[in-house]
Amino acid sequence: MLNIDLRGKRALVAGVADDGGYGFAIAKALAEAGATVCTGTWPPARNIFLNLLERGKMDEARRMADGSLLAFEKIYPLDAAYDTLADAPDDVRANKRYKDVGDFSIAGLAERLTQDFGARSLDIVVHSLANGPEVKKPLLETSRAGYLTAVSVSAYSLVSLVARLGPLLRPGGSFLSLTYLASERVVPGYGGGMSSAKAALESDTRTLAFEAGRKYGVRVNTISAGPLASRAASAIGKIEQMVQYYCANAPLTEPLSAWEVGTTAAFLASPLGSGITGATIYVDKGYHAMGMAVGAGNLL
Repeated sequence: MLNIDLRGKRALVAGVADDGGYGFAIAKALAEAGATVCTGTWPPARNIFLNLLERGKMDEARRMADGSLLAFEKIYPLDAAYDTLADAPDDVRANKRYKDVGDFSIAGLAERLTQDFGARSLDIVVHSLANGPEVKKPLLETSRAGYLTAVSVSAYSLVSLVARLGPLLRPGGSFLSLTYLASERVVPGYGGGMSSAKAALESDTRTLAFEAGRKYGVRVNTISAGPLASRAASAIGKIEQMVQYYCANAPLTEPLSAWEVGTTAAFLASPLGSGITGATIYVDKGYHAMGMAVGAGNLL
């Protein structure tokens, strides 16, 4: 029997703050395959996340196939807007949600991982990070600051993670990010520069696959996932309608589950995916293949 076997592997999933999104589903799938999992969590959400875990509010979602609970090896503070702590403005560092967590930058994350586990201690890094403060605004109404924030946190952060964590990955290591079809098609309402950020993320995936493959011997891929009615996605404002539209028009009409994205991520991170790099893998029930809405046939 051919199995996804990640025993002895250590994963970092950056961007987990609750049990409702793709990041959590990926973390759970990696753990089901045998990996130990650390997370990087945005400081303003970290205490809430820790409290939910401690109070057992996430136990049902954490339950694994063998009855045990998904346990995070470490939960690190991470704000991927900052490459180093010096890059963070004084008001951010002094903020009550940041000031007591230590170095929350990407460089700080790399240093903590090295201190906790030593050099070459990682095998899998998952980038589940995005922020578009003006995502509800059309591109024509998006400010320069909003646009640059979207690209910085949602795309450049992958470049920074690969640059700083690449040296920590063992041979055969894997980087993976999450993108969306708005990178290549118009999705009204997905604004604020987020479509541009996803396009940059996919382009960077190809370039990073070459550069990091030659420099570190690791793979870099991205999953283009369909919409999921998670708490994070609610920022878009019409996520439920997007899910319904996909169900009505995709080749497979049942709603996409976070678990389906999680298992694809586990495959890509495993030795079974060793020949795949620089790729955008669509996990959207086939919606990306459609060139016309199903109901539009009545207009012809």
